[in-house]
Amino acid sequence: MRTPKTLLPLLALVAGLALAACGGSDSSGGNADEFADAKPVNGGTISYGHEQEPPCLIGGWVQQAYIMRQFSDSLVSQVEEGEIVPWLATDWKVSEDQKTWTFTLKDGVKFTDGTPFNAEAVKTNFETWLNPKSLNPTVDAYIGEYYKSSKAIDDTTFELTLTKPYSPLLSALSQGYFGILSPKQLAKGPEANCEQPIGTGPFIVKKWNRGKNIEFVKNPDYNSAPKNAKHQGPAYVDGITWKFLGDQTLRYGSLTSGESNVIYNVPTVNWKDAKGKFQVQQYITPGRPVTFSLNTQQGVFTDKKVRQAFGYAADRKAAVESAFNDVIPYNGNGSLSQSTPDYDESLADAYPYDIAKANQLLDEAGWTEKNADGVRTKGGKTLTAKVVYPAGSVVSAEGVTLLQNVQEQAKEAGFDIKLVPSSPSETFGGKYATPDSYDAITWYWTSPTAGVLYIVWRQNLKDRPNGNNASFYNNPKLEDTIEAANSTQDEAEQQKLYAEAQQLINEEAAAIGIYTQTTSLASQPELRDVWIENSQGEPVFHDAFFAKKQP
Repeated sequence: MRTPKTLLPLLALVAGLALAACGGSDSSGGNADEFADAKPVNGGTISYGHEQEPPCLIGGWVQQAYIMRQFSDSLVSQVEEGEIVPWLATDWKVSEDQKTWTFTLKDGVKFTDGTPFNAEAVKTNFETWLNPKSLNPTVDAYIGEYYKSSKAIDDTTFELTLTKPYSPLLSALSQGYFGILSPKQLAKGPEANCEQPIGTGPFIVKKWNRGKNIEFVKNPDYNSAPKNAKHQGPAYVDGITWKFLGDQTLRYGSLTSGESNVIYNVPTVNWKDAKGKFQVQQYITPGRPVTFSLNTQQGVFTDKKVRQAFGYAADRKAAVESAFNDVIPYNGNGSLSQSTPDYDESLADAYPYDIAKANQLLDEAGWTEKNADGVRTKGGKTLTAKVVYPAGSVVSAEGVTLLQNVQEQAKEAGFDIKLVPSSPSETFGGKYATPDSYDAITWYWTSPTAGVLYIVWRQNLKDRPNGNNASFYNNPKLEDTIEAANSTQDEAEQQKLYAEAQQLINEEAAAIGIYTQTTSLASQPELRDVWIENSQGEPVFHDAFFAKKQP
């Protein structure tokens, strides 16, 4: 095995040198010990520096789920180790055939427009989610194949009927995407709910100043916190100013200057500095990691040997460690993130760097000649791959450095990798959604369950399309295996089937793993009890308060 070429310099380092050096860890208390015994007090507005602004305040992108968590509540919440606890639903049961779920709902809860929360409201939400014109297609991706009907038995009893058993249901429902919204507001249509959504949550959307911030104010009547909240009742703070600070240097600078009380996604170049000064938390997001989804229908990656060769051609692990300063973990398994239940650890280092193996596979695939630039050729065509990456929505500046490292390393095997940034409008507008639009694309999918495999790998067929299958890989055996895992209640059998699915995807090299999606928060020492929830890493401010310095 040959030593990989020198990794490209970390671009983010240049921007961050004026602030701090880098380091790595998963959590820290900073210099917050002086506030460790502080008791909750009311008042103050949290100034929060977030990274990305979504096109709507509700929807199926994780960035929207983060926002929805502040003003809407879900039926259930998920805690560590995957345990499901009550939220808007106080209890639930499932029929013997695992198809009918009955939820008992909290009584006395109201949406912030005064509309009562009841079973009819939950029914309206399910029907709205599954409407083809829904602003939230992620819900359909989770339960569209399983949903049959919903029914309000009485005000506090909601019945959900499925077409077939779906064991990940409760985990799915714990996510912010499934936040219950006011039926009165939903009736006003998508535009009104995009701008001014209304839930039962601890905060109310006062105003969205596009390009700048969202102003949240406290819901003084809040009485529906989940069981795993740090307190029940209204929020301690008066509100949140949710600022959009896309530039990571400016975002971290706003924390060090005191302009922000807490920020999202600490630049890894500032990690060590942040640990020494602030309270730092990091959450490794379950679901699908950031991967190269390789186009199996058109282009050079239709050949499995070429896909496998690409996996071996670059030292992705070293590239991740260098670009992210050993802060964000490498994830060689292209199917599931290492924090996902039923993750197959045997695939943790799938397709390790092996240039000799890459060259052997490419020779076997017939790419035996090279042009003057060192790019392999076959039948007059070059081994060129157009790799699209969503810039500013999935891939950060540090992530771009990583991709450039992979691009440079893959040259040694004869690959000509063309990196193509996709703007948020292009990404979400569908410019890169068809087999003729890219050879590979980088993407992720946050999810608290291995059932996400069904969303990502269900076949994309003419009569049953699946736009989430970014590799355009259709395999009936794979789909059947995942569906069987989703249906069984036998945990051992479920783990076995999910492992089989991951191994099949890995063998076919339909996706090559890169790194885990993460949430990190850094907060000023005096801002206490900000936490990250466990289903997909949403920041929670309901329990937060500003402490007074202890004598």
